[in-house]
Amino acid sequence: MTKLDNADDFMDENKHEDTEVNQCASCGGNAVYDPDTRGLKCPFCGTEVEIEATRENTTEHDYLDALDKADHSWGDEKRVFKCDNCGAETLLDKDKVADFCTFCGSSHITVTENDAGIKPALVIPFHISKDEAVNKFKKWIAKRYFAPSKLKHNYELQKINGAYIPYWTFDSDTDSDYTVKIGTYYYVMETRTVHRDGKTEQITEQVRKIRWRTKRGNYQKFYDDVLVKASKNVASGLIDRVEPFQLSGLLDYRTEYLSGFLAERYSISLKNGWYSARDIIDSRIRNGILRKETGDEVRIVNVQTNYDGITFKHILLPMWISSFNYNNKVYRFLVNGQTGKVSGHAPVSVWKISIIVMLLALVVGVVYFFKDYM
Repeated sequence: MTKLDNADDFMDENKHEDTEVNQCASCGGNAVYDPDTRGLKCPFCGTEVEIEATRENTTEHDYLDALDKADHSWGDEKRVFKCDNCGAETLLDKDKVADFCTFCGSSHITVTENDAGIKPALVIPFHISKDEAVNKFKKWIAKRYFAPSKLKHNYELQKINGAYIPYWTFDSDTDSDYTVKIGTYYYVMETRTVHRDGKTEQITEQVRKIRWRTKRGNYQKFYDDVLVKASKNVASGLIDRVEPFQLSGLLDYRTEYLSGFLAERYSISLKNGWYSARDIIDSRIRNGILRKETGDEVRIVNVQTNYDGITFKHILLPMWISSFNYNNKVYRFLVNGQTGKVSGHAPVSVWKISIIVMLLALVVGVVYFFKDYM
């Protein structure tokens, strides 16, 4: 972020935006959310303020109705806020909801209503503190059995940031007409010629066959809270491995939960979010059909699904994000801010992998050598 020498010059290309700062009533400092107490805490004087945790915003929003409204994307737009603490004017990136003043470090949460996109309805506040997240990471890295032995003591941990990641959740009724092929096993006796010890002989054995028939059916199911990441900034592979989140812990969105943390605006549109959710639902429908139909083998030929009553919510979920250096390479990791589950990349020891491969090859060789004596 960069200080503007003259903010008026940027009025046409950057939107000025109001932000909220949670000031301590005792000393005027910037109070931040504390995962340990689940309330606001002033880092300067220690004053604590309780946050009223509610779950009243349970309304699902109609998907088709939302698509008919104005575009909720931000393009390359930057937003400008004036810090009430130090007076500096700062550019806020388009994909941030909460950020910090470059000059004094105060936490700011945007509160604009003008073309602000689809506001978050619910949030899971951080349950895991920064210190807990670091300890979870240390336990995780100590269990990297295929990593170099020196890794546990020689890595350099980078700054760890708490961030709220945007997600969509979708609900939908589904009605699927499908065609499947169902296979039933039957057995016949067949004679074939084999070669053993230089001799030719015929053996008769039972051989399994399969008889197929075609069946059509209907599968109906309601899908609730299908979760889809709405951020392009966090690696999907890592974030998938720290899920699931316990969505029963969702609370009404309050800016107090964001104080002291980063928070993203969604960068994956509502429409694209639904496409991803639909893929997830389609996969679950196919699995449901396979469980419904009975047979020795079931193969799906075709599925045609109608989706009805599609609704959605925009929510924010907590994540600790960091990385560590080892041998001049950077390895990224994530910690689920609700459950403490860790996912990340780590270096692999070529020597350890080689030893495992050689041991496996030795076991296979021994089994093959003695198979005729078993």
